[in-house]
Amino acid sequence: MSKILIIDDEEKLRKLLARIISLEGFDVVEASTAKEGLKKLEENNNADVVLCDVKLPDGNGVDMVKEIKRISPVAEIILLTAYSNVPDGVKAIKNGAFDYITKGDDNDKIIPLLNSALEKVQLQKRIAQLEKKVAKKYSFDNIIGESNLIKQAIDLAKKVAPSDTTVLLTGETGTGKEIFAQSIHQASGRRLKQFVAVNCSAIGKDILESELFGYKAGAFTGATKDKKGLLEEANGGTFFLDEIGEMPLELQTKLLRVLETGEFIRIGDTKTQKVNIRYIAATNRDLKKEIEHGKFRQDLFYRLSVFQIGLPDLYERVKDIPLLAEHFLEIYNAKTNKRITGINDNVLNLLMRYNYPGNIRELKNIIERAVILEEGNTLSLNSLPSELQNMTSSAGEPTQLSAFDLASAEKLHIQKVLNYTGGNKTEAARLLHIGLTTLYRKIEEYNIAT
Repeated sequence: MSKILIIDDEEKLRKLLARIISLEGFDVVEASTAKEGLKKLEENNNADVVLCDVKLPDGNGVDMVKEIKRISPVAEIILLTAYSNVPDGVKAIKNGAFDYITKGDDNDKIIPLLNSALEKVQLQKRIAQLEKKVAKKYSFDNIIGESNLIKQAIDLAKKVAPSDTTVLLTGETGTGKEIFAQSIHQASGRRLKQFVAVNCSAIGKDILESELFGYKAGAFTGATKDKKGLLEEANGGTFFLDEIGEMPLELQTKLLRVLETGEFIRIGDTKTQKVNIRYIAATNRDLKKEIEHGKFRQDLFYRLSVFQIGLPDLYERVKDIPLLAEHFLEIYNAKTNKRITGINDNVLNLLMRYNYPGNIRELKNIIERAVILEEGNTLSLNSLPSELQNMTSSAGEPTQLSAFDLASAEKLHIQKVLNYTGGNKTEAARLLHIGLTTLYRKIEEYNIAT
């Protein structure tokens, strides 16, 4: 039930208003002075709307608006006055009042006005709930892991988050770079502003440029109206440049200018746009090698790598695999309406021996698939993908395949090189110094995803 606080020293009018409003199903609280009203507001800080007289024995309603908002930020305030005047009305709205009406003349407007104010309150509450939910989802406390490597990465991220320092997140695909970027944003002073992300490898050069910088109508065929770019959308907030190593050199030059000056020009425009943005970039490439090969600008690298955080591969944090597996099990239990109570010891043992070329993302996919297929109360070997099942011996026990085995290390190295070349097998074979036929044989032998 919505709660309405009425602050008015005219008892008859206050009682009349309380009667009218309570008959509409609202819970009404009354006060006759400013001091009493503020006290009751503190006691009932869930008051949704405050109806407040402008002239009170111990205060002025227009001036009270800010104090009411301080105590209850979500509450909306409707001021009541016997003699309205424009300066007071303007000041009241500037202070944050919802409306300013005349007693007697506007009595028929009270209920519709209350409903309008309550709609705004409910919207503000929903927004606050969503912000709280997002903040909780991307809290550092929600990053799962007990291994030293992940704890070190979290500690670094926590230290840099409150500043506006540019951060470069490095690590293989699937290690959680975007989650870290979101967590840094949520722990920063920009958390109430936009978090805008762009994957530089997923968009072609021309489209990426227009998405980043926006354009003026007529800048090119199909540009029928002005469009704001992602940089403008991120103004005041955080801009996450995922897979920055894939950005074309021409765009790297333009991005460097934005980082250095905070200014850019839309495509087809002559007017300079200014932005205030905190940048976080991520890559699975070795940018220093990219610089050597002429594929990445050295000056941009130094701009982006002010504060580097390296995220470990999953095979480097084996002790975290059971924690992550249980977490994903809980998620997919809820999504599939299943009640799988745990993971078979043999399965867990096997999961801890697998090398995860796809890192956390691959483990997540494995658990999702297993939950869908599992018919028993615990995840069993039969619900795992064939490449994991093939790791078991004839006796049904997991083989000792780990990141420390020669075969496993070779498989992992080939997978990393293929990731680096974007699946280009000819280039991968050249970098590995092996024949293309040998590479194909290894891919088949190790069942490597390409």
